[in-house]
Amino acid sequence: MTTMTENAARYREFKMPDVGEGLTEAEILKWYVQPGDTVTDGQVVCEVETAKAAVELPIPYDGVVRSLHFEEGVTVDVGTSIITVDVAPGTEDAPAAEPAAAPAEPAAEEEPKGRQPVLVGYGVSEASTKRRPRKGAAVPEQAPAEALRAVQTELNGTVPAPARPLAKPPVRKLAKDLGIDLATVVPTGPDGIVTREDVHAAVAPAAPVQGDAPVSRETTPAPAAPVQGDARETRIPIKGVRKATAQAMVGSAFTAPHVTEFVTVDVTRTMKLVEELKGDKDMAGLRVNPLLLIAKALLVAIKRNPDVNASWDEANQEIVLKHYVNLGIAAATPRGLIVPNIKDAHDKTLPQLAQSLSELVATAREGKTSPAAMSGGTVTITNVGVFGVDTGTPILNPGEAAILAVGAIKLQPWVHKGKVKPRQVTTLALSFDHRLVDGELGSKVLADVAAVLEQPKRLITWA
Repeated sequence: MTTMTENAARYREFKMPDVGEGLTEAEILKWYVQPGDTVTDGQVVCEVETAKAAVELPIPYDGVVRSLHFEEGVTVDVGTSIITVDVAPGTEDAPAAEPAAAPAEPAAEEEPKGRQPVLVGYGVSEASTKRRPRKGAAVPEQAPAEALRAVQTELNGTVPAPARPLAKPPVRKLAKDLGIDLATVVPTGPDGIVTREDVHAAVAPAAPVQGDAPVSRETTPAPAAPVQGDARETRIPIKGVRKATAQAMVGSAFTAPHVTEFVTVDVTRTMKLVEELKGDKDMAGLRVNPLLLIAKALLVAIKRNPDVNASWDEANQEIVLKHYVNLGIAAATPRGLIVPNIKDAHDKTLPQLAQSLSELVATAREGKTSPAAMSGGTVTITNVGVFGVDTGTPILNPGEAAILAVGAIKLQPWVHKGKVKPRQVTTLALSFDHRLVDGELGSKVLADVAAVLEQPKRLITWA
């Protein structure tokens, strides 16, 4: 007779891992598998978004997907089971009863005990090849499911949450827009799935309408134009990267005493150097732009003023000087602002720095930046000039002492060699933590960056 231990070993629960540094939750963005699919060790089964980045999760064993425990768009705590895999497909489940061995035992008691570790809190599907339990299954299958919940309650001391109504994401969104609780909707779709028509039927008694137009909850006639929710406002849940960024910026703004200094500089020679580098054979195939030389200028300024590359240790009341530079580049992505950094940027040649910048930007745009790539930064550059903005007062990335904002590079009248001429000009802003960086040090760093951009040959003499 198959034992409970054997069944427990057959079914494996893949739990939401901590894919970052102490993260507590992640949102399931996309499933790449469905119940009944065969998976292999290392195969990516889903994509999740943490407070830092979107990450693909590989399954750590072979088998057949038995069930997915959450829909796309649901935020799940780390350590919670998200998928059940049958690692021994084709093996018969534990028999309901064996009269020769235990003639007095009812079938409805033995099977739940064998299956209890398999699908805790999610019920039992009919077979691994089916996506979901079918509505109106045979009575012998229903009884063990009920007994399973009872056994779980006895063993865990908790009552499992009721099953989520079955519905596709567009239908869930429609129900949310119309203010309908899916648990109150009578499903008519196959396998008990709630359809769009079911949702509209649920709101019809409140205010009958024609076709698929959303309805108003008021007793007055519905407006001529269809309205979903409140037409004057849209509410967006704060989660993932945006939530983490908001918390970090508030913490930084009210923890570190910010000071910002500005300088306007003629970068005409830097722009000429950019064009020359584009034709240099050593830079062939690399992305060369003003940001590359601005990054190099900041690295030179840090080398000349190393005390700016530091952090404040509040717990130990110490200033931590960093003898390496992990250069952060603020990037605007569809999921919000992120700041990945180039590890050991101080050791990179100009071609290596260009390669790292290209990879960083491409990865960020694809939404594939890893949490590790956003950890450990020491100083940051934010290029607001790409939006046509002259400059700003950037907030420090938490744990860093300085951030450089680069404004738009524009052709402006400028006094050059005693005459007013059109020159390429930009404004730089350096925000720094006044606990770590005093006015003299901050001014020296900003002045050095400006000097290098005004006379790029200093990259050779100062580096």
